Amino acid sequence: MTDHQQAIAEEHWHQAKLIWDYHQMRHVPRPCDVAIGLGSHDLGVAAFSAHLYHAGLFPLLVFTGGNSPTTRARFPRGEAVHFREHALELGVPDEAILLEPNATNTGHNITLSRRLLAEAGIHPRSVLLISKPYMERRSFATARKLWPEVDVVCASEPLELDEYVKAIGDEKLVIDMLVGDLQRIIEYPGLGFAIPQDVPKAVQAAYEALLRAGFDSRLLPR
Repeated sequence: MTDHQQAIAEEHWHQAKLIWDYHQMRHVPRPCDVAIGLGSHDLGVAAFSAHLYHAGLFPLLVFTGGNSPTTRARFPRGEAVHFREHALELGVPDEAILLEPNATNTGHNITLSRRLLAEAGIHPRSVLLISKPYMERRSFATARKLWPEVDVVCASEPLELDEYVKAIGDEKLVIDMLVGDLQRIIEYPGLGFAIPQDVPKAVQAAYEALLRAGFDSRLLPR
């Protein structure tokens, strides 16, 4: 057990790893008509978006995201604005970036980015969704529901859970977010927000165990 894991029981790390692996779609990044960088607390999304742009996987990049309670202090001008600035610092040309600064959830990320592209006369057939590693499956399920006619490919920084926790610096928060995203994958189809995703029994059991252990600060409000 590494130093940054000492506060978390070994069984909980094993359960979190099951959920972490489930959240990732394991798509192979390939050229797409456009990319959408989904706003969040994680500036690594912007860095990886820049990396994939320089790799020639897309000609145009949308950064989408306003603010949430978890990002307001970190990105006071809005997630998309800060992501764009970071991508510019990493050599992505300004003309290759469109800015969508108003989205407050993943559904908004998709619908408002789609609207922005349409207003620019762009109607992509394929979209590369770039997100936090544990947000791949939820963003995929959301896009397939709200934008079914496009071919969706998911991508995120190729990090293991240990590496991601070390980068964020708060192990409990990361596990809470893994649990919160899984709750949304389970519940959002019934609300019309996403397509259903099969949840393996082992992942469901890990989710329930982590809930019982108190990893619940990112659950949906009741």
